[in-house]
Amino acid sequence: MKPLAVRPRSGPFVNQSNRFGFDYRAEAASFPRLGFSIVDVHTHINGPRAAPMMLEAMDLYGIGSVYSMTLLEQVPKIQELFGDRIRFIAIPDWGSKDRKYANTIGFLERIEKFHTLGARIVKFWQAPRLIDFAIEYGDPKLFALDSPYRILAMELADSLGMTFMTHVADPDTWFASRYKDTTKYGTKPSHYEPLERLLDRFRHRPWIAAHMGGWPEDLEFLTGLLARHPNLHLDTSATKWIVREVSKHPPDEVIDFMRRHRGRLLFGSDIVTADEHLVAAPEKTEMQAKASSLETAFDLYASRYWALRMLWEGEGAMESPISDPDLAMVDPSRFGNTDAPTLRGMHLPSDVLRSVYFEAADQLLGPRT
Repeated sequence: MKPLAVRPRSGPFVNQSNRFGFDYRAEAASFPRLGFSIVDVHTHINGPRAAPMMLEAMDLYGIGSVYSMTLLEQVPKIQELFGDRIRFIAIPDWGSKDRKYANTIGFLERIEKFHTLGARIVKFWQAPRLIDFAIEYGDPKLFALDSPYRILAMELADSLGMTFMTHVADPDTWFASRYKDTTKYGTKPSHYEPLERLLDRFRHRPWIAAHMGGWPEDLEFLTGLLARHPNLHLDTSATKWIVREVSKHPPDEVIDFMRRHRGRLLFGSDIVTADEHLVAAPEKTEMQAKASSLETAFDLYASRYWALRMLWEGEGAMESPISDPDLAMVDPSRFGNTDAPTLRGMHLPSDVLRSVYFEAADQLLGPRT
């Protein structure tokens, strides 16, 4: 397969998902037809008005189907829009004002409801900032991965035959800034201790560790983690994080890693869609503020597929078209919030690419999970 050309480009800044004024619809034509459809195992699709923008981006960039952490209440409408192209992942009610209930008894209830609606994956979100929520209820370990209610949730999901997905740790940039207080958040390696115990405890159950296991910065660590736990798989989601950190590794090292663990690495984007992306409003969450119209929402969704396909298929280097505020978080003297890191094409061999894009998900999750 002829590699995509990743080369420096410049143009007018449009928004933080489109630093060079790309026409992402026209850009899609430069990507080769693969002969198979990409499976995206990690999305958050909500909003019946925003979701069609996601469908358009999928069609343009060769994404055949997605697995989504859709809000339970929106599952019927999103299912109606996507049909057989979507499967759902069980999640807590992340918008609940009662986080304790939502992450304990309420989560157990939702797992069963999601399973009834066809979900066969359950997500255990364990970012360190969950500790802040737990402290509100007087127990920093209340929502830990190995806490009593998380174990009950895993036992329930196990009884239902569900695959486990988890987000453990966070970028190194966050541990160097937001999580500098190790007495509160622990060190980054400490977050893997309960994960490894649970991988052994539920060794008969497949696990997917999101965002390249939470440590794309350290391929050697991930190699050890995969070697110790044959039931573990990784997805490649979290576009800004993955582009920034994978691009720092020499392509031959990345190719060797991807080939060595072929069948255990699954494509994901972590795209979040929401109807709040379609309107300009003064009070938005950080996630909602990423777009404010139909076109900026399309740029938000399409840019992630553009960047990820360039990363895995391309050859060469350029600045990413997506702003990455993590740069300014750790080095504000050099970077602003609209700056971006290098995107370096890895030019994965065609057999590795097919595995990451399609075969690994098909083999692990089946065509209709």
